[in-house]
Amino acid sequence: MTNTFKEYNFKPFIQNALKKLGFRTPTKVQERLIPLILKGKSVVGQSQTGSGKTHTFLLPIFQNVNPNGSLQAIITTPSRELAYQIYDAAKQIAQESNEFISVQNYVGGTDKQRQIEKLTKHQPQIVIGTPGRILDLINSQALDVHDVNQFVVDEADMTLDMGFLNDTDAIASALPKDLQMMVFSATIPEKLQPFLHKYMENPVVEKIENQTIISNTIDNWLISTKGRDRNQLIYKLLTMGEPYLALVFTNTKERADELTNFLRKNGLKVAKIHGGLQPRERKRIMKSVANLEYQYVVATDLAARGIDISGVSHVINDDLPNDLEFFIHRVGRTGRNNMSGIAITLYAPNEERKIEELESMGIKFKPKAIKNGEVIDSYDRNRRQKRRRVNDQMDPKLQGMVNKQKKKHKPGYKKKIQRAIKRDQQQKRRIAQRQAMRQAKKARKNSK
Repeated sequence: MTNTFKEYNFKPFIQNALKKLGFRTPTKVQERLIPLILKGKSVVGQSQTGSGKTHTFLLPIFQNVNPNGSLQAIITTPSRELAYQIYDAAKQIAQESNEFISVQNYVGGTDKQRQIEKLTKHQPQIVIGTPGRILDLINSQALDVHDVNQFVVDEADMTLDMGFLNDTDAIASALPKDLQMMVFSATIPEKLQPFLHKYMENPVVEKIENQTIISNTIDNWLISTKGRDRNQLIYKLLTMGEPYLALVFTNTKERADELTNFLRKNGLKVAKIHGGLQPRERKRIMKSVANLEYQYVVATDLAARGIDISGVSHVINDDLPNDLEFFIHRVGRTGRNNMSGIAITLYAPNEERKIEELESMGIKFKPKAIKNGEVIDSYDRNRRQKRRRVNDQMDPKLQGMVNKQKKKHKPGYKKKIQRAIKRDQQQKRRIAQRQAMRQAKKARKNSK
């Protein structure tokens, strides 16, 4: 096991960048994949959001980059927010180098003609951006890709879902054949396999299982709406706990607009982030949020993987996402870097099946309710099923007595059942205690 980043023998400027970032110990995905990438292996890394994937590919790229060379590495990502996030992380590393390393960010909605003009004068060493814009620059022959030796496809499943895989395919086909390719994704859908087989010959596939799907630093609450007004419910949750920074996720742009307007009318300063905003406006708002000018943010799933802001204390799910994988991405915005966080999910009675699906994925909820302006512990949703399971474990005679409750019975019959169940439970506890004592005695004997 690698204890520190020093064991990778990165260049001094990279070590300085890691020190300033406060990174000391590699995450699981970094520990497994960085040595392989440094050896020039093509890799497929499957790991959940927040696992450290960005620096898993950035650090080896900077280790190998030639500051005096032409374009050597291309990184694609499906959303502009993610592109900005990776670009910022790359600039943090590049600025520690004594030699100038040019890193450029190319996304849709920006001035393409100006980018082309700049590229005629100077080619960057590292390019980060969305597939559509990067492909445009390649097709216009503004971006010289002849010396590219590393190609990263980040959030490949999201690239597929958002319809950008064809553009990514076209970029890959324009690059040299002796290419080190790195694909990172939270999931590897079946429809992604043809793309992987087309460009990657015998890649190293690493699936990094998180010990817990949701960080153990996150309190994961579940609140039933029970027909209550969601707007009022969210307003109460936002105002009763004084969050440091709260993100509220909605399923649609329309719902984000509606909720934002309601919260603003009730006196809250709220930032709104969704795909319907102009790119320049989205970038401005993201910067304002990062500068902590807002305490409350309403966002759609498009931004769920693009928001990487330190200090998010609360995440509220206005509704369960249509794609339950996004639940993990939403909740993963809080509880980072060993900081505590609270995730709150609102659900309606007809969404029980979705909750059960999330629970089957290993996600555990704490049932909560709002009473007298406070969040309190609530009853377990599955209490009826658990009661049935207890009944199933009863002695058959006792079970028969319970079943007879539905029929007409003599006065005092109910108390008779309760006394019988209590005696049965006491007897089972005594048996369990005796077994535990025997096992402890046996263990002491074996240890001598």
